[in-house]
Amino acid sequence: MSNRLGELLVRSKRISLEQLRAAQASQKKDGVSLGYALAKMGFISDQEITEFLSQQYRVQAIDLSEYEIDEDVLKLVSADVCERHKIIPVSRAGSSLIVAMADPSNLHAIDDIKFLTGYNVEPVVASESAIVAAIERAYAAPEINYDDIMDGFDEEDIEVGGDEDDVNLLDLERASEDAPVVRLCNAILLNAIKKGASDIHVEPYEKSLRVRYRVDGVLHEEMAPPAKLKNAIASRLKIMAKLDIAERRLPQDGRIKLKLGKGREMDFRVSALPTLWGEKIVLRLLDKSNLQLDMTKLGFEEGALRDFKDAIHQPYGMVLVTGPTGSGKTTTLYSALSELNDAGTNISTAEDPVEFNLTGINQVQMHEDIGLNFAAALRSFLRQDPDIIMVGEIRDFETAEIAVKAALTGHLVLSTLHTNDAPSTVTRLLNMGVEPFLVTASVNLVLAQRLARKICQDCRVEIKTEEQALLDLGFRPEELPAVKTYKGTGCRTCNDTGYKGRIALYEVMPFTDRLKEMVLQGCSTAELKDEMIRGGVKTLRMSGLTKVTEGVTTVEEVVRVTAADNL
Repeated sequence: MSNRLGELLVRSKRISLEQLRAAQASQKKDGVSLGYALAKMGFISDQEITEFLSQQYRVQAIDLSEYEIDEDVLKLVSADVCERHKIIPVSRAGSSLIVAMADPSNLHAIDDIKFLTGYNVEPVVASESAIVAAIERAYAAPEINYDDIMDGFDEEDIEVGGDEDDVNLLDLERASEDAPVVRLCNAILLNAIKKGASDIHVEPYEKSLRVRYRVDGVLHEEMAPPAKLKNAIASRLKIMAKLDIAERRLPQDGRIKLKLGKGREMDFRVSALPTLWGEKIVLRLLDKSNLQLDMTKLGFEEGALRDFKDAIHQPYGMVLVTGPTGSGKTTTLYSALSELNDAGTNISTAEDPVEFNLTGINQVQMHEDIGLNFAAALRSFLRQDPDIIMVGEIRDFETAEIAVKAALTGHLVLSTLHTNDAPSTVTRLLNMGVEPFLVTASVNLVLAQRLARKICQDCRVEIKTEEQALLDLGFRPEELPAVKTYKGTGCRTCNDTGYKGRIALYEVMPFTDRLKEMVLQGCSTAELKDEMIRGGVKTLRMSGLTKVTEGVTTVEEVVRVTAADNL
């Protein structure tokens, strides 16, 4: 079907031959369908492909989001068959089964379903992404009921030791292998995946224990197991992460790999920290299937994306990404590396930790305890004939000095720093001890970023916002008549939060000749910021205002994640 679809789309002038070839290359590289590759690259929308197939094969096109599929119909075809053929049964009419298909010409799928169900198959067409979403919704595992799991505990057997020193290691192991504890820990992990959480916090207090999920950047309380379970749960999670359960006084780090079936794997990065009332366990979810490497989908505005791409395609120099922990810096860097990654380029990265494995890139995990830090890795990279180097973070003068030297000797260096905005990055490098002339000679561009929650599209409504509030936010008086603000009312899709997913806000500062002069003259961060804005760069707050006017995020989110410009 892929080749046939491509030919038909080119022949009907919906896409060009060059676009088809680019999509076929992406299809081959990522192992996706041609329609998915075309839509992902922005050459044609899912809806246009669906309408085209509907006309071409004279079958009806349907919107699956409007269908509530009967459970009896779903039982006729298993989830595996649906995923394999990219189909989903929609309804029954007498001896016919109406089936939504991404490819209505797939006779093999039609014959397969006819044989399995005994029904005649009537195909209708829907987009591949809509079918995948419908399969996930329809065949999703039932809601996890923590009360049912807790019923398995015998109150008499729950407590494992009293004070920290009293805990018997054998009792701890036995308790952590107890079936209800195992079920509870599995439920906590699986529910976090289901809810799209980025982190799980298991926190012990004097008389309570709580489990919280970070969803779209905000923590929500998920459950409060009995406090007596704190040692058993901590030990179970440490056993899963292959950590030492006998060591309960020092911090430990590990990893859990979960196989979810359908070839999907989920990694959890585990951190155990001794607190006053027991060990706090934090798990970071690393889901490669959710890793967005397409820069056009990250939230860049057109001019900012152009500046960023120009900087990373320079033959040498430094590109620095700044922001606090959890602001999406790694995703932005991985997106840049993905764009630069080809057979003719040697890319090496020093990371702590390596979050995702990227094919074709040499990734090195840091081990401070044996002396393998960013500076040592960077020195070694320079003896490995590199073209592009990524350093996880510039933390000290030694790393900064080697990175600058690498950037000045014909290498492109990508790295991160912890600063509040793009102009203050220069001051941070100078404070580390890097000479001003080296900063101006090596840095191509500085990018600052934050993540703001997106309004849920299923329950978005327009709201009235006070003019004064918009002026305080940073809008100019002449802009107010055109500004419309929105919010999510809360629905099943977004767990009644009004938000679903996140978008990045970017401040992209190319290092212009005028900025370089100002750095050499010893100008302050405020002066650099004024010059940056005069040069047409949008600050983080301005980027947030753009997202508000586009109806992507709310005024409250912009205030939460960005500081006022005070111009």
